[in-house]
Amino acid sequence: MQPKPYDAVLLASFGGPEGQDDVIPFLRNVTRGRGIPDERLEEVSHHYRAFGGVSPINAQNRALKAALEAELAAQGIDLPVYWGNRNWDPYIPATLQRIYDDGHRRVLMVTTSAYSCYSSCRQYREDIGLALTETGLAGRLEVDKVRQYFDHPGFVSPFVEGTTAGLTRVREALGAADGARDGEIRVLFATHSIPTRDAEAAGRSEGEPREFEDGSAYVAQHLANARAIMAAVAPDVAWDLVYQSRSGAPHIPWLEPDINDRLEAIAGEGVKGAVIVPLGFVSDHMEVAWDLDTEALETCRKLGIEAVRVPTPGVHREFVGGLVDLIRERTSQWNLTERPHVTGLGPWYDVCRPGCCENFRGAKPVIAEAGVELGSGHDPYPADTGEGAAAAARPERES
Repeated sequence: MQPKPYDAVLLASFGGPEGQDDVIPFLRNVTRGRGIPDERLEEVSHHYRAFGGVSPINAQNRALKAALEAELAAQGIDLPVYWGNRNWDPYIPATLQRIYDDGHRRVLMVTTSAYSCYSSCRQYREDIGLALTETGLAGRLEVDKVRQYFDHPGFVSPFVEGTTAGLTRVREALGAADGARDGEIRVLFATHSIPTRDAEAAGRSEGEPREFEDGSAYVAQHLANARAIMAAVAPDVAWDLVYQSRSGAPHIPWLEPDINDRLEAIAGEGVKGAVIVPLGFVSDHMEVAWDLDTEALETCRKLGIEAVRVPTPGVHREFVGGLVDLIRERTSQWNLTERPHVTGLGPWYDVCRPGCCENFRGAKPVIAEAGVELGSGHDPYPADTGEGAAAAARPERES
């Protein structure tokens, strides 16, 4: 997509409960349309209950929003940042209405999901499409999104830094800081498991010319990132891609191996140390705090494995700067023409091909897809001299 004079940024995320009373309503939102009774939701709420009903994700998104605002300002980029969630307050429809009411007409969305699959990309595009339709803002507010940034250096660099530090700590714990016992160490790159049907649909679309490793863009992107990180950190240390956070009916196949199962297996192979890299995640939200810091590290303790969990990018300076660069790629006012990527799969698309990452529950309104008009075009800017008019009047310039 050609750069445009955007006048606002939307930080879109998953959302999470902020107290015990929020947990079941939040889980109803997450599972809406699936007919899951509250009794079943209560059974799966234990990880939220264990943290006082508070997911870390909202506080982390507040911090990320503030960091984005600071970095944009530091670079002289006059774009306000709004925040909207899919499943909890502030909800995306209300946020879009607020953006419009504040006088903005052309919005660029950044999501807290880096990879390509239905839940990481298309579902966000559908959420915007549904919100534009439900609020009556379709054709009045224009919304685009930045590319999936799985292999942008700003996302990958913090993992390189964290994996390097993690290996040092594990080596020290094993009493061989010089790497003499590297054969007993395994790096486990962890990401969210998804149904294999969704994995096979990830990146598959009308006209996509490529065949992806393991038949899935989602899997291929993680594998490519893991190889790039290990090439930079420790080419001779063994590693695996593992999955976590499986949910849903047990008869439906999901991506494997589960991280805990893999830990059991490598312990039997003589592995004494593990570096767990949450490669699929932007921040230390509940699925990191519970599935890795609680369950996986407990598995390591039971098996006698010295383990370190690497931080997620969070508000790392490289990550925040990378998000601003992704915004600049798309803006005509502050345009960056380079589109850096650390694997051969990138840079990913600004606009998806038709049907990419298919929704098997049925088609929904969607943005950022070839041939789709929803989310394109907008009302005229307000006649006053407010933020929207000022944004529309800014001269375009090259950086």
